[in-house]
Amino acid sequence: MLRSLSKLLLLAAASTALASCSAVTRLQEIGDPPAMATMADPNSPVTAPPPAVPLPPPPVPTRAANSLWGSGARSFFHDPRASRPGDIITVNISVADNAKFNNTTTRSRTNSDNANLTNFFGLEAPLAAETGANPASLVKMGSDTSNVGSGTVDRSEAINLTLAALVTQVLPNGNLVIGGHQQVRVNNELRDLQVSGIVRTEDITASNTVDLSQIAEARISYGGRGTVSDMQQPRYGSQLFDILMPW
Repeated sequence: MLRSLSKLLLLAAASTALASCSAVTRLQEIGDPPAMATMADPNSPVTAPPPAVPLPPPPVPTRAANSLWGSGARSFFHDPRASRPGDIITVNISVADNAKFNNTTTRSRTNSDNANLTNFFGLEAPLAAETGANPASLVKMGSDTSNVGSGTVDRSEAINLTLAALVTQVLPNGNLVIGGHQQVRVNNELRDLQVSGIVRTEDITASNTVDLSQIAEARISYGGRGTVSDMQQPRYGSQLFDILMPW
């Protein structure tokens, strides 16, 4: 009995510790927007440690004797597409996501255990007299469990934006790290758009544009600050009360 009680207490303490860790994290995020995952590049607008995967060595430019063609060149003429740090590239952001889930789970279980000792080498009567137990009904246990759960997710998102970004770094394999930041203020409302990611030079079009679907490690942040955004946020006290209430 004591061992079972100690196990229950340990389980309750572990659950409380996990809940408190989550509560502390949520308390630290009061008033802040949801944190975005950092991309694997230290020089991008979203700081992060360098990538753990090894990168191929940079190509060594070579040019054959008596030839105007250089290794890695796309044409004989100047290429207007972004290729060096500081170059500008236009990012077309188009997001049209639809997700719909409807899940239902039902679980039911019934247990029943019965035990008796009506015949035991003729010793059932002395045992009953000694212990006071009824041999015909020693153990009779039963339990019923029933769980029903359901969940529905219906989400639709549509974003269409265009943003000019800068090439912040050229990786050894020729891919470009880009980052852009745009702010628009109308009266007392500020709209903030940020984009960062890694682009292949082959995916950049002749008009020096790239689509969001072709950006690796893409991080898009579109939000705002001002009177309207402030009114849509719950007060700090309400957020604190919602985090700390256990029920």
